[in-house]
Amino acid sequence: MKNIYKLALLSILIVSCSGNKEQSIEELIATGDAQIIQTKKEELVTKQQEIANQIKQLDDKLEDINPDRNVPLITTITSKAEPFQHYLELQGGVETKQNLVITPEMGGILQRVYVKEGQKVTKGQLLATIDDGGISQQKAQLQIQADLAKTTFERQKRLWDQKIGSEIQYLQAKSQYEALQKSINQINQQLAKANVRAPFSGVIDDVITEQGSVVAPGQTPLMRIVNLNNMYIETDVPERYITDITEGKDVIVEFPVLGKTLNAKVRQTGNFINPANRTFKIEIAVPNKDKSIKPNLTARLKINDYTNEEAILIPQSVISENANGEQYIYVLKDKKEDKAVAEQIIIETGKTQGDNIEIISGLQPDMEIIKEGARSVKDGQTVKITNKKID
Repeated sequence: MKNIYKLALLSILIVSCSGNKEQSIEELIATGDAQIIQTKKEELVTKQQEIANQIKQLDDKLEDINPDRNVPLITTITSKAEPFQHYLELQGGVETKQNLVITPEMGGILQRVYVKEGQKVTKGQLLATIDDGGISQQKAQLQIQADLAKTTFERQKRLWDQKIGSEIQYLQAKSQYEALQKSINQINQQLAKANVRAPFSGVIDDVITEQGSVVAPGQTPLMRIVNLNNMYIETDVPERYITDITEGKDVIVEFPVLGKTLNAKVRQTGNFINPANRTFKIEIAVPNKDKSIKPNLTARLKINDYTNEEAILIPQSVISENANGEQYIYVLKDKKEDKAVAEQIIIETGKTQGDNIEIISGLQPDMEIIKEGARSVKDGQTVKITNKKID
């Protein structure tokens, strides 16, 4: 009786639906009646099968009309041999061997400073003087004694040359005169320390101690002198590049702060491997005619560590890797007009530069390589060439 009731109700609903607007899926689910929901599902499955059959019929017809419909579209590039230079990129700091803080050789009061900041000086130029503490007066006294000793020695020598007087008197006069001369020379050396002179030509970058200050020998900084002519960059290079980076290698030097780029060469390579970081030092000479490059300025370096005059370079994006860890690309064979067959070849790669990578083996010049679409083709598959950008 219960089943008869459900069938009657279902018949009424079907008749009602045929005369009214069809219920939505949500409305049918809201009824909670399993029989009604199952009937709707079977109806939709039947429609789905009918649509699938229609799609298959359309596909079969399209296959007859357009047999190239499922052929992958690809773009290609042609391999060619070209010069390739690889650069090791490092960072370094600008230095100069003539950057010195001058300290006095004699202690005392700084009497006079003859230079100011920014002034150009030449080697040996007097920069400052220090009170000698009475040494010049001692020299004056010794000079008087030396003059007397010289006169006495000259007279004794004339007498001795005439065989007059004793030899001992002559030798005593000579000895006294020479001893006083040596004493004066020693005092002159001490007095020279009271004069502070430029050890090399350059520019006074900073006057540190003002005149009138008491200075100590070897301790008190007086001024800094810098020569910007002999500038160089020093940096640390990993030890694995010890055979690649040698004297004379080309270097591209960039100064980000100055917005300046120049070409230079490696001037010197170190002979010692630092055990702490496994690096060796190199020096790169930097021309500085306009004096814009300053000590401690940061520089970016691109050092030419490898050159191949006939390298084959391809984009890294076209390279894939198989389950064995081998790298491969696709090239074209049996090309006819705009169609060809994709062939997978194993390659060996070398150094990279930007987006390109060097091919060491497996690829020859003038081979046509699949670029765009390489990820969607298979070995031996027919492809269609359209050297336009593929969306």
